[in-house]
Amino acid sequence: MKRPVTAALVAVLVLTSCGAARESRLNPFNWFSRSEPVETLTPLRAKVDPRLLVSDVTLLSVEPYSGGAIVRATGVMESQGWWDAELVEVPNDDPSHLVLEFRMLPPVTDTAISTPRSREVTAATTLTPRRLEDIARITVQGERSARTTRR
Repeated sequence: MKRPVTAALVAVLVLTSCGAARESRLNPFNWFSRSEPVETLTPLRAKVDPRLLVSDVTLLSVEPYSGGAIVRATGVMESQGWWDAELVEVPNDDPSHLVLEFRMLPPVTDTAISTPRSREVTAATTLTPRRLEDIARITVQGERSARTTRR
């Protein structure tokens, strides 16, 4: 009789402690909050990369997965046909702040302007769990706007 009661008591205590894990930093769904618009953080540096910055960064999300996190950004350009999009890390003095530039190549020929939805471009990059340990804020910047998300 003593053993089943002890086992039941331990099971109840373990299950009630699970509620605290929901709000803890161990839960990957709590890693980053929703993104918010911010001013462009650093002055644009000399072009080493031939790709241009996206005009406007409209969306930023950080999604957990088994190998770390996926940083995904969506931007809008002035015309269709932009390609080779990539989030490029910018050197930064603050190790807890990851700054990425959203860069891509222009269309080869003249293209239509059309709707904003048709001019959207999405790029993503992955971050390892080790890299995520030090990061508290991620910013993706474009030419005229930037978005940031915090832990």
